[in-house]
Amino acid sequence: MTDVGLDSVRKRLPADSIERAEVASDNSAIYVWDRVVRSTHWLIAGSIVVLAFTGWYIGRPFVTTTQNAEPFVTGTMRMIHFYTSIVFTLAVISRVIWAFISPLPYARWYELIPVHKHQIKAFWDTFLFYTFIKRKPPAIAGHNPLAGATYALVYVLYGVIILTGLGIYGSAAGPDSWMHHFAFLASWFGGLQMARWYHHWSMWIVLMFLVVHLYAAVLTTRIAKNGSIDSIFSGFKFLPKRHK
Repeated sequence: MTDVGLDSVRKRLPADSIERAEVASDNSAIYVWDRVVRSTHWLIAGSIVVLAFTGWYIGRPFVTTTQNAEPFVTGTMRMIHFYTSIVFTLAVISRVIWAFISPLPYARWYELIPVHKHQIKAFWDTFLFYTFIKRKPPAIAGHNPLAGATYALVYVLYGVIILTGLGIYGSAAGPDSWMHHFAFLASWFGGLQMARWYHHWSMWIVLMFLVVHLYAAVLTTRIAKNGSIDSIFSGFKFLPKRHK
């Protein structure tokens, strides 16, 4: 097709269609997130939502009826909270183990901690992008260094939530329950009341992280057009063909 023909076609296409076509022609698909990463991501995300709501209700029950059904509702919330916490704990442990044994480099632990010179530079460039000082983020296939460092800290919070949760539940469990063996964990955090405090505020910090995480994902997808949000479903990101 001649240049004149291409110009006539472009005039008939919406501007956003032309932009997407030009981006697609300059980019190539890279398989970044394997099934383990994607599965644990959604299990953890879904668990956080359920745990946050049920935990909030357990701390501040608000359902009252004339038939005094509130204790039954609280008991149901506690049961949902307990079983969801098992899913959350197993997903977190699986992701941590996978960070050391994954055959795909983008899932490994060294992608999360910026220690190399190029990672530190990308860390700063990403920060400038998130704060609207720089127009575009650096082209990075896996986690950008700023996000990676944040995720590492979030997983520390996950550990605090899991350990305090085991300590709290173990302290309330009967002596014949296998959960009773975890009661000693509460003493690691200064006692049962302090364990509840750490458990409560760690979850609030995680919820604040989720808001920032969604903001960063939408912003990066919209500006860089690299399919960041789509990648957590498909596993593929789109980066410049010159990217290695």
